[in-house]
Amino acid sequence: MNQALNSHQTYLWRIAIYFFFALPGYSMASWVSRTPTIRDALGASTSQMGWIIFGLALGSIIGLLSASHLIAHKGGRFVMAAGLAVSTIGLVIVGIGGSWLINGITVFWGLAVFGFGNGICDVAMNVEGTAVEKAVQKSLLTGYHAAFSVGTLLGAVAGSAAIKAGIPVTVHMGLVVAVILLSVIFLVRLVPAGTGKETGQDSNDPPMSARERMAVWKEPRTVLIGIIVLGMAFAEGSANDWLPLVMVDGYKVTPAMGSFAFGLFVAAMTIGRAAGGMLLDQFGRVVILRGSALFAIAGLLIVIFGQSYAFATVGIVLWGLGAAFGFPVGLSAAGDDPRGVAARVGAVSTAGYLAFLVGPPFLGVIGESVGLLRALIVVLIAVTIAGLLAPAAKPIGLGKENNETKLPHNL
Repeated sequence: MNQALNSHQTYLWRIAIYFFFALPGYSMASWVSRTPTIRDALGASTSQMGWIIFGLALGSIIGLLSASHLIAHKGGRFVMAAGLAVSTIGLVIVGIGGSWLINGITVFWGLAVFGFGNGICDVAMNVEGTAVEKAVQKSLLTGYHAAFSVGTLLGAVAGSAAIKAGIPVTVHMGLVVAVILLSVIFLVRLVPAGTGKETGQDSNDPPMSARERMAVWKEPRTVLIGIIVLGMAFAEGSANDWLPLVMVDGYKVTPAMGSFAFGLFVAAMTIGRAAGGMLLDQFGRVVILRGSALFAIAGLLIVIFGQSYAFATVGIVLWGLGAAFGFPVGLSAAGDDPRGVAARVGAVSTAGYLAFLVGPPFLGVIGESVGLLRALIVVLIAVTIAGLLAPAAKPIGLGKENNETKLPHNL
């Protein structure tokens, strides 16, 4: 586990994790920005492209399920750095398959490698984030997830600029790889070794065995937190995949107006996460989760049953604010117990990413029958369940939820 750190070392660690959260967002948006170019180069149909992109989901799930075991043996710093390095290998393979070899199978396996690297890094950076929270006695994970959103925005802007400048996919991916690797080389020195590593030195309990790490999936509290994260991640993922089409099909607006509506959602969610740490320290997890669920419910109701585009955009802002907190707050709650922190954060992360990967296609199937607007009722139900289960995120070992709001802000 981490050695004692002075305030300056802790500050550098805290700042470094913001960048570690931004880098996967940057790399993911870089890939997404070039999907039209790669699709056209491959001559792939929509269904064929769907199967190629499935490689990303496959690699991500394997990475998420493997992460807790890797962190338990190697620590969060090693797994974060290794995950980002592996993801760059995947990007190189994607660039070669989509630009030089023009081979869909190569792109599929490149995405699988990319997804695996991002999957293990995702769990490791959240484990690091929960450790920083404990070190500085402040709620930070919502801000860290806002950094991921900022990284995504920067990647999207850079990708758009690369397309306009006519930069080939391989060159673009090579530049992204260089940015990520150089950043990791600089940042990794600022992160203490051993976070999440199961040694038993800092506890009266022995380190968790592999069987015990798998057993966290049966713990009632972890399961309930996983359901909270699943419901709130479904609210986020459904907007990411469907909101522009929801507005175009449901409100008969132009694609540009649909994209603007999605931009409002992303902006609201990013602003909510940026302010989340302050709100969590003031009101505590349970109040924030209940409030965010109510915001999302109100927003979804307005979008589903609103009669005008202008009114629906109000609902979209509320939906975005509501979706901002569930994932990071759930991960923070999963990390309360230092023993097995990687296993629990990994389990909850997996639940969230299953919602991201499986939820939107499921919504599409329902939307085919009843329309996308009415299909959002499923999201509404999921968010309602998440809000009702909010007390499961109450901090371990604290008699009252408000106890977590009186933390010394020492940095």
